[in-house]
Amino acid sequence: MIRINVNGKALDFDLPPDTPLLWALRDTAGLTNNKYGYGMGLCGACSVLLNGTSIRSCSTPLSAVGSGKITTIEGLDDKVGQALQTAWRKLDVSQCGYCQSGQLISASALLRRKKNPSDADIDAALAGNLCRCATYVRIRAAVKDAAKSLA
Repeated sequence: MIRINVNGKALDFDLPPDTPLLWALRDTAGLTNNKYGYGMGLCGACSVLLNGTSIRSCSTPLSAVGSGKITTIEGLDDKVGQALQTAWRKLDVSQCGYCQSGQLISASALLRRKKNPSDADIDAALAGNLCRCATYVRIRAAVKDAAKSLA
């Protein structure tokens, strides 16, 4: 049995330690908003926060979480998460939406580290998050809008 903290709650997983965190979250905990892309940490659709840092849950074994705190998109309900979600809707960022949970997770990690990120900061922080619809310009604008609303 492996116990981890997910969105502020202790969850027990009766799974092998090498089970990818993504599958534990989706299949066992029912937190399905983080998506499977390639299973090799390449696209960022599966991103979650581990102690405030964006990680790829598809390539992180459940055992690697330890006593850390996982935040999924479902748990991104603080003022940073709310500001980002408001900006996303306001600027109509989503098209297909597949990558958006990973984009929001990585953007929230950035705004927690840097209150007024530059274009270069945003591009660097979200570089590993692929958007097949190429909404990168709107994503950058939404991150800036969220930062402005938090100031």
